[in-house]
Amino acid sequence: MTADTRPYVEPGQPEPAVPLLGGDLTEGLVRVGDTVRRPASVSSRRVRRLLDFLQSAGFQGAPRFLGIDESGRDTLGFVPGDTAGRPWPRWVADESSAISVARLVRSYDDAVQPLGVPSWARAGDDDDPQGCPSSIAGQATFLAHMDITPENVVFQGGTAVALIDFDLVRPATRAEEVANLLLWWGAWMPATDRDPVIREVDAASRAAVLMDAYGLGPVDRAKVVDVALNAAERSWHLMRRRALTQGGGWKRMWDEGVGDKILRRQAWLAENAAVLHAAIT
Repeated sequence: MTADTRPYVEPGQPEPAVPLLGGDLTEGLVRVGDTVRRPASVSSRRVRRLLDFLQSAGFQGAPRFLGIDESGRDTLGFVPGDTAGRPWPRWVADESSAISVARLVRSYDDAVQPLGVPSWARAGDDDDPQGCPSSIAGQATFLAHMDITPENVVFQGGTAVALIDFDLVRPATRAEEVANLLLWWGAWMPATDRDPVIREVDAASRAAVLMDAYGLGPVDRAKVVDVALNAAERSWHLMRRRALTQGGGWKRMWDEGVGDKILRRQAWLAENAAVLHAAIT
């Protein structure tokens, strides 16, 4: 038995399962006492190993992997606090909230950097689909979270304290991680596609604030806009492949028009590239 296949031993009679919101992809997510149970998925093994590494590194901003329960579900420690439902609550638009997320992401990225890019971290579908442009981000240096939505950040007392839902973790660069941060917390998308609470956020000024809070270096700052645009161009092809091959939540999102939203984001980033670049450099 390896660490990522260890069983979870119930400390007593299990408490009733309370359904939790599972975002766009995860179904069957429940809270049982002070644990969270997640159905096993194709990403489970690398997430288990990553969470074990974070625990050994002393990083407090992620759930603990506790083992696999009798139903085959991943058992994680429950992180108390507030997460955003949909529509997003007003506090998601607060600059102070976004700043705390940027600092949390920097803390995670620093904690996981020593792990590098282990062989087990490859997703298994690394080959780009036909027609997909190549990544311009450069060589991946660590396992980035890459899904920093408001639903995946736990707040306590108005401050971001933990990242959850590591299903999309993958080898990446700092510029890619920050581009994902800016997508969700910097409103890097057309106003018509934003959640209502962030429609009035100024994307350029918010990006400058978040860049300072994260502390991205000048070389990577200069890359972020191009990396964000390239990521949007690649995302259309990658999302389409997942919808066709994996179905489930990927297909549902595609059928609901996420592909069109990605195309609109591409156009918005191209149109605003100069302003965004000037703001963050």
